[in-house]
Amino acid sequence: MSNIQSNVTLDDKYELRDGQVFITGTQALVRLPIMQRQRDAAENLKTGAFISGYRGSPLGLYDQSLWKAKPFLKNNDIHFQPGVNEDLAATSIWGTQQIHLSGQSDYDGVFGIWYGKGPGVDRSGDVFKHGNMAGTTRHGGVLVLMGDDHTAKSSTVAHQSEQALVAAMIPVLNPATVQEYLDFGLHAIALSRYSGCWVGMKCLTDTVESSATVDVGPDRVKVVEPEGLPEPQGGIYLRWPDNANEQEERLVRYKLPRVQAYVRANGLDRVTQSSSRKSFGIVTTGKSWLDTVQALADLGISESLAEEIGLSVYKVGCTWPLESEGLREFAAGHDEILVIEEKRSLIEEQAARILYDLEDRPRLVGKQDEKGGMLLPRMGS
Repeated sequence: MSNIQSNVTLDDKYELRDGQVFITGTQALVRLPIMQRQRDAAENLKTGAFISGYRGSPLGLYDQSLWKAKPFLKNNDIHFQPGVNEDLAATSIWGTQQIHLSGQSDYDGVFGIWYGKGPGVDRSGDVFKHGNMAGTTRHGGVLVLMGDDHTAKSSTVAHQSEQALVAAMIPVLNPATVQEYLDFGLHAIALSRYSGCWVGMKCLTDTVESSATVDVGPDRVKVVEPEGLPEPQGGIYLRWPDNANEQEERLVRYKLPRVQAYVRANGLDRVTQSSSRKSFGIVTTGKSWLDTVQALADLGISESLAEEIGLSVYKVGCTWPLESEGLREFAAGHDEILVIEEKRSLIEEQAARILYDLEDRPRLVGKQDEKGGMLLPRMGS
């Protein structure tokens, strides 16, 4: 018993720089900007952070947790200011990417974090489109935390937010665990800086309100920035003046391809169950991946049995834009691919286009079976 650490405190969740901490999903989102600031400092970057949004389940406790963590935020140059509403908060986040325009900032960059539930995502669409078109700065970046209430537990509409972000051409990451809130959150900021895009991250009640022991080591997330991708004249980042048509071309032709290259280089999409005898492949994401893993365990499908029957599982981290090379490599040789995702399809429709010209194209099912009948529901959880 004498070897047991005795100086454990409740502040470890924000103060401990290495090892493991027990933390909720909401607290992980509070710790995230602290970790990003520490990583920047290790790279000799003087950065700040600005967080703004509007509370709403499942992110209803985020602002309270940020207020409670005020001393830790202040020590890391992180400023939290809740918005009067979601779109004013988003506008202020947009402003964090413009500090270099005056040429008088003391910081190398400021990264912004916006938070809100689905209806807040909807009402902020105009700002999201303008901000994402304009872009980010090299040492700034924007993370959009979208809280989704799939079953209308505390909402007047059962909603999901991915399609709203797709309409603004904002890439979407879908973490499955509390650990991935930290890992994907750090990747999201790095991706935003690398690509010049705002980046969204889906937050569900099931994960936000859960608790887990997570690894907070500073070297856990290693960022790989692909080299050699083409750049437009003047680079990919926010500038002024900036023509609307040039913004659109920069986003579509240069920035979104960088997103896909980053996802591939950093393994955000990965095979979690592999079988050399390819027969039946499952493509899934986020909480659906957890549900799939649980279902396979309940069915008694061990790794050895999965190998025997030819079952493989592919976990998608970035649901839009879907990285095509990894998916094609996974799907090749399978007889059938089943896409499992919550509510309206997002991965399945992209997969159909990506896999269409495979020489031995697998049968693709998901929301509908091969005869057009309903297979997986588009409503509920």
